[in-house]
Amino acid sequence: MMSSILPDLTTTKIHPLEPPPVDRFDHLPDSLLLIIFNFIADVKSLGRCSSVSRRFHSLVPQVHNVLVRVDCVISDDDATSSSSSPSSSSSHDKSRAPFLNLFRIVFGSIVVKPIQAIGSFFGNKRLSNSSSVMLTSSSGDDDVSGGVMHHSPTQVLKNFNEIKFLKIELPSGELGIDDDVLLRWRADFGSTLDNCVMLGASSVIYPNSSNYDKTMLDNNAVNASNGNEDNGSIPESFYTNGGLKLRVVWTISSLIAASARHYLLQSIICEHKTLDSLVLTDADGQGVLCMNREQLEELRVKPLSASSASKRTLVPALNMRLWYAPYLELPDGTVLKGATLVATRPSDQSSVHKDVSDGLWASSAFEEPFGTAAKMLVKRRTYCLEMNSF
Repeated sequence: MMSSILPDLTTTKIHPLEPPPVDRFDHLPDSLLLIIFNFIADVKSLGRCSSVSRRFHSLVPQVHNVLVRVDCVISDDDATSSSSSPSSSSSHDKSRAPFLNLFRIVFGSIVVKPIQAIGSFFGNKRLSNSSSVMLTSSSGDDDVSGGVMHHSPTQVLKNFNEIKFLKIELPSGELGIDDDVLLRWRADFGSTLDNCVMLGASSVIYPNSSNYDKTMLDNNAVNASNGNEDNGSIPESFYTNGGLKLRVVWTISSLIAASARHYLLQSIICEHKTLDSLVLTDADGQGVLCMNREQLEELRVKPLSASSASKRTLVPALNMRLWYAPYLELPDGTVLKGATLVATRPSDQSSVHKDVSDGLWASSAFEEPFGTAAKMLVKRRTYCLEMNSF
């Protein structure tokens, strides 16, 4: 009887237990994961990575390279207009500076529902779908389903501890210009402006444009009828038809935009002492503000001087160098009409920088094809101007 109860071990198969699934990332060292995160750089993507696991959450704040793409710019004036009287709002309009006055950069448009975990990594302000984009009109509702969170770059970066290379990209340039007008600028700042280079043209004609051949023929016909050889001098008409005035306006506008951007960076620079490089640019490629390690440290030691008129850094008295060409054809066939390069330095630095006269630093300020345009322009005759602080 007992033998019939016992199992027949001769016919029983014993299967080994399957090992648990292996997470390949667990075998990667932290140093390799940080290299991957540094290649990602984009702060939204890093925020998503930080919600994957506790390990990723602890590693993301250690990345060295960070890119912040700003989705919208919100005006403090707009944010308070709903609670202001008509008389007070009109007085605010009168005191408003032309570019970026009382503006706050906002890192926004992160949809909450799919990635709610990012909110625990980045501080946030919540807005319902029905709310306007103004910061003061947040719903205050704990239910954020379908809502939108908005963050300033300062809030987004507060949990990053070891940033060395930071790039912030605005959604567009501040200066409203026509589509066919070229305006590019690059500025270097410490506690104040170190230098600024502006490249402009009244119109840009690309080889693939429909009117390219006609424009070329018209330009050649004008040159032939005038019988004038281009010797690098500025024609008399440049002074009488408003050409010089327009270039001065371009230069001042670029300086205002650059100084407003610089002013907005104070808190970020003071909070992140590991920074070696900071670049503030825009998606249109209109302007670039750059600061290296020495310039960043200078700002921390010597606070900037703010303009009394608006929230921007005071622009010091400047010496300016101007190069102009009525017609400039680049090697790739692109034509710049009314091409102008303006290089500015503070007046008290011009005697120290001996290369300011030959434009070596100005000609290397832009990427191609406009870098070539700058190199061609600095070979022409140089004109000197001065500008007071503003």
